[in-house]
Amino acid sequence: MKSTNFLAIIYQRSRNLILYGIIGGFCSALDFVIYTLLCHFDVLPYLWANVISVHIGIFTSFVLNRQLNFKIKDKIPQRFISFYLVGLTGLGISSLMLYLMVDYAHWDEIVCKLITIVIVALVQYFLNKYITFKPSKQ
Repeated sequence: MKSTNFLAIIYQRSRNLILYGIIGGFCSALDFVIYTLLCHFDVLPYLWANVISVHIGIFTSFVLNRQLNFKIKDKIPQRFISFYLVGLTGLGISSLMLYLMVDYAHWDEIVCKLITIVIVALVQYFLNKYITFKPSKQ
């Protein structure tokens, strides 16, 4: 019985991180698939493909995190702007990393995208948790 209580406490304390990870995993997969398709079929150069795929991920992630994870209903336009700015920070980080890894290290653009997704997801989690979805003071 004690282990069940312990797991419930761990889940309660980590709930946002767990759900953010699930939603983030879905949105990252969406970002990656769109990026890969755009690159694979030579629709756009890899940096432009990154811009498009990241924006789709940002919008999808905001809606899902607001509705399902943080369940915040107030200040939606302000929170979206904050979330979008965090997303643009992630876009800047991923674009710089992609540029350095693809153009200078000559690594595969698809492998590089996977690396950037992991790093950017961690940065964005903390920025969104403590800035975008921070509960309002009543």
